[in-house]
Amino acid sequence: MVDRAQNDAHRTARRIKQFLRPDGRKIHIAASPEDAEKLRSQWAHEKPQEEFDLFIHGSPEHVNAIREIHTHHEERRNHLRSEHSTVYEEFEHVHAELDTLSAELRALTEHGVSLDANFSRYGYDARLRTREPESSATSVSSETRDWDAERRRGFAMHFYKKPVVRQYYHKGLLWRSSEKEEVASFEIFLDLLYVGIIAIVGDRAAADPNGASLLYFCITFILSWKLWGDITLIVSWFETDDIVQRICILFVMVCLVGYSTNITNAFDDVSDTYTQLIAFYLAQRMFNAIYFLVLAYVIPMMRGTLLAFIIAIIVPSALWIASIHVSEPLCQIIIWIAIVLDMFASGTIIWLVYSSESRGDNILGRLGRTLEFYPAVNIEHKTERTNAFVTLVLGYSVVALLYQNQASVGINAFFGKAALGLVQAFSFNWIYFEIDSTFNLHTHAIRRSPIAYFTWLTMHLPFIMSFILAAASLSKIVIAHDCPAADPGTLAEISRQYSEAEISDGLRWFYCAGLGIALASMGVISISHEHKITEGQRIRKSQRMAVRFAVAIAIVCLSLARGLNSLQLVGTTTGLVLFVLMVDLYGSTCMGDSFWHGRQNCKYLTECRLRRKDIEAAAKAGKTLNMKDVAGQQLGSKGVIALP
Repeated sequence: MVDRAQNDAHRTARRIKQFLRPDGRKIHIAASPEDAEKLRSQWAHEKPQEEFDLFIHGSPEHVNAIREIHTHHEERRNHLRSEHSTVYEEFEHVHAELDTLSAELRALTEHGVSLDANFSRYGYDARLRTREPESSATSVSSETRDWDAERRRGFAMHFYKKPVVRQYYHKGLLWRSSEKEEVASFEIFLDLLYVGIIAIVGDRAAADPNGASLLYFCITFILSWKLWGDITLIVSWFETDDIVQRICILFVMVCLVGYSTNITNAFDDVSDTYTQLIAFYLAQRMFNAIYFLVLAYVIPMMRGTLLAFIIAIIVPSALWIASIHVSEPLCQIIIWIAIVLDMFASGTIIWLVYSSESRGDNILGRLGRTLEFYPAVNIEHKTERTNAFVTLVLGYSVVALLYQNQASVGINAFFGKAALGLVQAFSFNWIYFEIDSTFNLHTHAIRRSPIAYFTWLTMHLPFIMSFILAAASLSKIVIAHDCPAADPGTLAEISRQYSEAEISDGLRWFYCAGLGIALASMGVISISHEHKITEGQRIRKSQRMAVRFAVAIAIVCLSLARGLNSLQLVGTTTGLVLFVLMVDLYGSTCMGDSFWHGRQNCKYLTECRLRRKDIEAAAKAGKTLNMKDVAGQQLGSKGVIALP
């Protein structure tokens, strides 16, 4: 357990351990390198005559010291066993029995949750450490919690607060804030802006489905994805929660508005807005560089890493400026080099640091010492933000299906295609969020391994891009009148003007290839996770993934089936997607268990103001607590009774 030490009543509690070596020399354990330096200087001033050792929690010196003390006490135990064997054995027996009974009592009376439900899913292991936040103490137990006192402990938002690193790596250890990181309201507000950006880039590509439109779609969306990823990482890395942070987010959103207003004509020969598009993109990127520069001054331990991130921003920015002043095809070469640098430069820096941890005095070793501290991704926040973006994409696919009808009876081919498209989107939502990311998930890709994390992160881009392309194309296919029961006269004018008598080859390719690549990408994302092994499973995960990839290839090949009209094409693709869903649902069940019905026990919890020692005393005495009396004690003068 961790002992608490407070220098005075106004100083926040920090985790400090103290041990004694066999020779009587004290060993102090600091929670972080920053604390180690502060404590060393403090104790050198207050107790200059005292000799002590100061180690960082989890460091090799800490481990070696614990092993030395452990060996010493093992020798003492063996000596006592040899000198007083009878008494020793009796004492050991009583001690073991008390430990067993105490554990059983704790299990019977426990009504708190020490770890949230996502703990095991994200695979935290022994290499993870938790640091104490400077602004708050650990949570108060339910035995001593004073609700009235907490009500009077309000706090004010400050204009500026010194940023704090939420989590970081240091010498192979992940240090995390003990406070749970939640998605901020301004992040959700930012996502609303991306609803428009997704619609603009998708509709722009589907309006003229050809190779040039696909190229421009990839460029504009990748830049949008990069801007969104930068904001997500910065918010996840650094904790400020002040007014300045909101102002910075607002400036970034203004840049995004400027960026989105120049997407449609960015590569137009008549009114080229590419220069303005890149200007707003670079404004946001250079703002990030300035922000990192300020943080490098405020947070010295991250200075080396933040300066490396600044270089990773400036170098591709120079290429983006150069792309404005050159013509095709050289412009495209520069653009894609800049895109590769923007997407992978920061990750390459992290990989170099990770690879240099075990190196000596070579270049990588010196680089690792320069970038000794580097921020880490908060798993829960990253997954929540990525899930939110995928939800935006799925929402766009649903909104794109909607058309306006003016017939008295609107049950026709247009409605059928829209309904089938809704089934597709719902199936993708079911597979991505529940089958792949929740059901029987053992270890998330972010915690599984660096390769799994890189795969999970990278494959989301083709998954999202291809699905947006398929959804935008489907919006055109739904209102096409190339099949029976599809009279364009039943469409309202706002939809009829976009209805076509035949779907083009480009639109078929965008729809089928987009849907197939999205399905295959989702399979790779699923493979990056580690799922629990269920004994007697009807279809193993590897076999289900093989079926998914085969169906994805079949959907892509449907773009060559020009004999299929729009209704037949949408119906066929929907049937294939449903087949994948059925294989995953049925295959994840166990042989011998019924597929059609199941039974699940439900556990209900409540909170009441009872002291643990009272519950333990009642359990020891065999008494039964009257819950009616307990409930009456809770209500008192402040109770609330809810009526239906």
